[in-house]
Amino acid sequence: MKKIIEKNSNNQFSLEVVTWLQVKGRARRRFLRATAVEEDTSSLPLPTLLKPELKHGKKPLFDLMEAIREIKSKSAKDFCVHVSSDFNLAMMDMECSLKFLTSIFLILFLIGSYSAYENVRLVDAREDNEKHYVTLQVDASNATGRPIPETLFGIFFEEINHAGAGGLWAELVSNRGFEAGGQIIPSSIWPWSIIGDESTISVVTDRSSCFERNKIALRMEVLCNSSGCPSGVGVYNPGYWGMNIEEGKKYKVTLYVRSTGDIDVSVSLTSSNGSLTLASEQIIALASEVSKWTKKEMLLEANGTDDGARLQLTTTKNGSIWFDQVSAMPVDTYKGHGFRNDLFQMMVDLKPRFIRFPGGCYVEGAWLSNAFHWKETVGAWEERPGHFGDVWKYWTDDGLGHFEFFQLAEDLGAAPIWVFNSGISHHDQVETARIMPFVQEALDGIEFARGDANSTWGSVRAAMGHPKPFGLKYVAVGNEDCWQKYTYYKGNYLVFYNAIKKAYPDIKIISNCDGSSQPLDHPADYYDFHVYKPSKELFSMSHKFDNTSRDGPKAFVSEYAAKSETDANKGNLLAALGEAGFLLGLEKNSDVVGMVSYAPLFLNTNDRGWIPDAIVFNSSHLYGTPSYWVQQFFTESSGATLLSSTMEGNSSYVEASAISFQSNGSDYIQIKAVNFANVTVELKVKMTGLDSSNTKVSAKKKKVLTSASVMDENSFLQPRDDCATRNLGGDARDVCSRALLLFIIRHLVSLDVVDSKFYTRMSA
Repeated sequence: MKKIIEKNSNNQFSLEVVTWLQVKGRARRRFLRATAVEEDTSSLPLPTLLKPELKHGKKPLFDLMEAIREIKSKSAKDFCVHVSSDFNLAMMDMECSLKFLTSIFLILFLIGSYSAYENVRLVDAREDNEKHYVTLQVDASNATGRPIPETLFGIFFEEINHAGAGGLWAELVSNRGFEAGGQIIPSSIWPWSIIGDESTISVVTDRSSCFERNKIALRMEVLCNSSGCPSGVGVYNPGYWGMNIEEGKKYKVTLYVRSTGDIDVSVSLTSSNGSLTLASEQIIALASEVSKWTKKEMLLEANGTDDGARLQLTTTKNGSIWFDQVSAMPVDTYKGHGFRNDLFQMMVDLKPRFIRFPGGCYVEGAWLSNAFHWKETVGAWEERPGHFGDVWKYWTDDGLGHFEFFQLAEDLGAAPIWVFNSGISHHDQVETARIMPFVQEALDGIEFARGDANSTWGSVRAAMGHPKPFGLKYVAVGNEDCWQKYTYYKGNYLVFYNAIKKAYPDIKIISNCDGSSQPLDHPADYYDFHVYKPSKELFSMSHKFDNTSRDGPKAFVSEYAAKSETDANKGNLLAALGEAGFLLGLEKNSDVVGMVSYAPLFLNTNDRGWIPDAIVFNSSHLYGTPSYWVQQFFTESSGATLLSSTMEGNSSYVEASAISFQSNGSDYIQIKAVNFANVTVELKVKMTGLDSSNTKVSAKKKKVLTSASVMDENSFLQPRDDCATRNLGGDARDVCSRALLLFIIRHLVSLDVVDSKFYTRMSA
């Protein structure tokens, strides 16, 4: 016996009870069918169809006693299973038994369905009692709107977590100049490794390079016996946790070599263990051709794919060979400018109006000797000495240097914001009386970006391929230096400020001192504001700037994030919701908040020096954390109009805003809202102030950031499980739980949106 539930073409639900009797190897069956019928049941689940009453007062869909009376009234013919005449049993006993069992089964099933309904009804009632109701009243008229700054939302790039070296900067070779081990020889060549053993090869560093600013080179002494080294000996470089080599793509390998004899060197891209060659080319030269340092370039096309590949330099020929400045770059980078395409596109999709660079603490250094010095990062890449970033504890060859950062800003269509050292590191500082060399370095750095091609530093830029000046309009004097322990910051700042304003009066200067609670005691165009808090605390800071003075410099919230090991973890939905509330507050206070950027932007999953981050990647894949997708909700805010809006109801954990903007010649209204409470909120949006004579509803779109749990995180396997976009019809009603929500309406007359159960935050 079994039960079957089905729905017929007339939207009727049927219950079948089927019995079988096995008769001489043949199965015969008869059906008992009881049908419940109700109008407009196409969208209702089965438990609802079996309810004795409906929540909104409809008539019963299924009457239990009526069903039992129907069963009793059926004839024996309807209930009995007939068998062949050679099956010698008492037919009536069988009929009665079957009728009785069938009736009992139906009654039990119906009672069970009623019990399930009661449970659902109680849950619904409890949810209704917990639901909060909020109304957002929006005035869409231009008279009450306020312009949002063109530069409100941007990005902040810091060399942290191998964001640049081994990330955005597409160079595949790590420690390409052998300088990472320091200037005292012999030095470590890590991550380079030796192919062969001590009997066949000896590898050391010396100071014989032809480049004055990076003197370390690698000497390889090949010691093969009379039979040679059939399989070859040499060195290999694994890059940054593996090189991503893809079949059919081309890679430009450049190196400098010299030798005391003839050479025959294989330059190969191989699989991670060297067993499979993906691409290879020979360098064959006479001793006279390589007796001095010689530059060799080759283009390798891969015949296979391996995201953990390595670069090998091997030979079977005895002798001494020196290598220096070994580079391998994919030919396919953004516009050939050296930026990894997929990571670059992730930045583009945020539509940043500015980019702050190159740090952060990276600019300061733990000690001034290891701070970022821009003059050592320009010119030919072979001549850049590189440096050890002692805050984030890794070496960078500085291929991503001062020029490349400005090129990045130009490629993104974002305003560059250069952060330079103020004479202060984490552990030492320069007194104001001796700060002028740092001031001159800043002025020279500005001239590099803005000077004409005939100026001292503008000519260096022009020689690098960019004769036209970059549009530098913002600079920041230091990073997080306005602390009591940094006694010279304010004095140093004033020297920088006066010198820069004298030479470049149009440049906007950013102070490290916080002016959100009280006015600054020194001149500035912006003041820097950084905040890292647990999710709930960050959400509560949505009103941080409500009472800030509207006079004086604007805030630059250049670093913000929900950060806590107990809630934000590596970047989850809870963190994103806290950040969303904070950002809505900044958007509504954009008359005193001029610019906003999340931090940090990038993280190589092999170097989790700081978490959470917006974009996580390895050599071949990437994903955006929920914090990244939250930023996409604000891509239309810069340069838009903030609409006047008020919220009524229990809204202590609800933040919302409304903006209007233009795109491709059309007008749009965008509504964003977030609920951080662990109760359900029903939001109703009412809009007034539009002229119905020349506007009409053309389209609606709803974008949702959601997941089953607020602790959920994205991953390489599920890179964007938390984001969905859909078009809405009708009155734009929909249901969304545990989410950040955005409505976009085009050519609107009026809107009455109710979103039930929207933005519910589950209890952690």
